[in-house]
Parts: sequence; structure tokens; C-alpha cells
Amino acid sequence: MKDTKKFLMAAVMATGLALSACAPTAGSAAPAGSGGATKAAEPVNVGIIYSKTGPLAAYGATYYEGLQAGIDYATGGTGEVNGAKINLTYADDGGDPDKAVTAAKDLIGKGYKVIGGTVVSGIALKLAEQAAQNKVVYISGPAATDAIQGINKYTFRSGRQSLQDVATAGSFIDTKGKKVVVFAQDNAFGQGNVAAVKAVLGAKGATVESVLVPDGQELTPFARQLVDAKPDMVFVAWAGATSGTMWQALSQQGAFAAAPIVTGLGDASTFGAYGEATSKISFLNHYFPGASGTDVEKKMIAAVEKAGKKADLFTPDGFVAGQMIVQAIKGGGNDADAMVKALEGFSFDGPKGKETVRASDHALIQDMYQVKLAQKGGTWTPELVKVVAGDTVAPPEKK
Repeated sequence: MKDTKKFLMAAVMATGLALSACAPTAGSAAPAGSGGATKAAEPVNVGIIYSKTGPLAAYGATYYEGLQAGIDYATGGTGEVNGAKINLTYADDGGDPDKAVTAAKDLIGKGYKVIGGTVVSGIALKLAEQAAQNKVVYISGPAATDAIQGINKYTFRSGRQSLQDVATAGSFIDTKGKKVVVFAQDNAFGQGNVAAVKAVLGAKGATVESVLVPDGQELTPFARQLVDAKPDMVFVAWAGATSGTMWQALSQQGAFAAAPIVTGLGDASTFGAYGEATSKISFLNHYFPGASGTDVEKKMIAAVEKAGKKADLFTPDGFVAGQMIVQAIKGGGNDADAMVKALEGFSFDGPKGKETVRASDHALIQDMYQVKLAQKGGTWTPELVKVVAGDTVAPPEKK
């Protein structure tokens, strides 16, 4: 693993819906008394805990849509693996860790061996704990916290993590000997970004400071604090509905004149939120529709559009979750330990190209992107600047 760039970014989510989607069951031949009757293969119950409601519900929706497409793709449209149907049950965490843990305990108590979902980093950590305590497989969604990397043998992820975002940001500039200030929300996601920037850019000789904004606080004084810190570069890590207000506050306080600003390009709803500063921002990117151009990506986009939706930032996280769930069941049936073995080292063609679950710590190695926003037809549209190879921005390995 190349140990040059490892970066971060993020976004997170969790909500859900009380509903079960069941695929048809195929019978598998088995001795069943006299008369040669067949016995249906035992279904595999999978619980998805995600944000159907709450501050990150929009992210949860794209994860959900991607998951439907991913399960369909990985099972060839049958919803079955080895003759057993995948029984998906959804729970809404609403962005609340306690609500998520309650849902997880309920599902695990009913015998569920696979749990997936959440865009919220704090929730992902709680669900990882439940996975270890109860010996069930947990596949985190868009939650970007680095803390779940290698946290236990049962926890995986279907999205990218902050270290990969930060490493991608490091592909833009030389930060050696410079002051880098992280401007972020004061939550698990923001704190994880600070840690990642220190781990990556700090290791390359940068002095790293942070300005963390508590939820619900007026942004202007924090934007002023950022400018007064006299940074050489600003790394912005922000997620959710307040993104537009945050960028406006930075513009009003002169942050763009103070230093270059690098940030992750969010979902489509944020493309027009940067105002006059849009052309001044260096964007790292996890995904935008058309970024990779692979056949798998095209099938994902087509499936989502057929359902009346549009692919977005976290659609691949859901799609990949579907691929990983199918792989786990294919290799492990209803046995959690066997599922873990089936996922470790799993290399596959995902929407972003070749992706690999690193066996040692379950990091998901994947390509990242440098992107710019350009005006097309009066709207801001992402354009690919450069593909950043997955092995060059892989997180440091945890033993």
C-alpha cells in the first residue's frame, strides 16, 4: 500500500422505514419426507438502519435507492442467493444513535445476522459495538468516520472514509511547512476529519489547527475565527442542510481571500451553494454521476432512474452495500463468521471501478476524484479533472 496520500472527508447518514422487501423464494432440493417434496432454502434476514428522516434524510434516500439497485444487480434480478431470498427490513434511525441502537437490538434479537446502513458517523460507531457484542456482520453506509476501520472483525463499510478524502485533498497542493486549518462541524464527522488531516497532512509537515462549529450555532463568529487564524490553506468538512449558510458565512467574512480552500464536493443540492467562490474552490470528490463511466455505474444509474430517482453522491454506497451483502450470504449463508471470511479480501467491480475490501482492517480501497464545477445551461455541473487511484489514497493499514 503506498503510504503517500491518505485522506478524509465525509458525510454520514441514518434513518429508516418500517417495511420489509422480500424477494421470491426458490426451492432447493432436499429430503423432505415421503413424496419427494422440496424444502425452501432458509431466507437470510438483513436489517438496514438508515436515515429516512432527520437532518441527513436526503443522504439516506440515495443510499436506500442505491441499495435496491445493488441487490438487484448482484442477484441478477432474483433477490436470492443460492436459492435463499434476501429479506430486507428497514428501520429509521432519524439521526439518533439511541434510536439506531434500539433498532439494532430489536433486529438482532429476532435473529438477524447482517446489519447495514447509516450515514451518521456517531451511529456507525454504536452499531459497530453491537456487531462485536452480538457477533453479527455490520456493513456501514456513507458514514465516513475512520474510527470504524479495523474496530472489530465483524464491521465493514460500503463507502469511503475521511482519510481517503483528506489524502485526495493532499493531491492538490504541497502543504509542507504550511498552516492548515480545518473548518468543520463539532461532531464525530468533523472531529474525524480533524484527526485525518493531522494524520495525513501533519505527517507531511503541515501545522494543523481547527475551528469546530457546534450544531445550531451562529456561523459568523466561527468564520471570523477562521480568517483570524491566518491559514495557508483551509480544509472544509461539512455535511447536511446548513452547507449553503456555511459557505455564505465564509464568503461574507472574506475567507476566500484569506487562503486557498479545499473541500469535498457534496451531493447535487449543494452544487449551487458556493456562490461567487465556486471557481475558487478545489474540490475532492467521492462520487458524482458519470465520474467513472464503467458499465456497472451505467447500470446503477439506469436502475435508479427507472425507479424515478437520480443517482447522487451516496448512491454507490448503497449499491456497494448490496454487492457486499450478496457476497457475504453467498460465501457464508447465515453464519456470521463465514460471512466475514467471504468479505475479507473481496475484490469486485463496483460503480467506481475496481474496489477491494482489505482483509487486514476492512478498509474499502477505491478510486477518488479531483473535480471542478462548471456552468452549463445556467447551472453548476461537476466535471472530472483527475481520477486519483485508490491505492495512492488508501488509509494507513491497521493491524
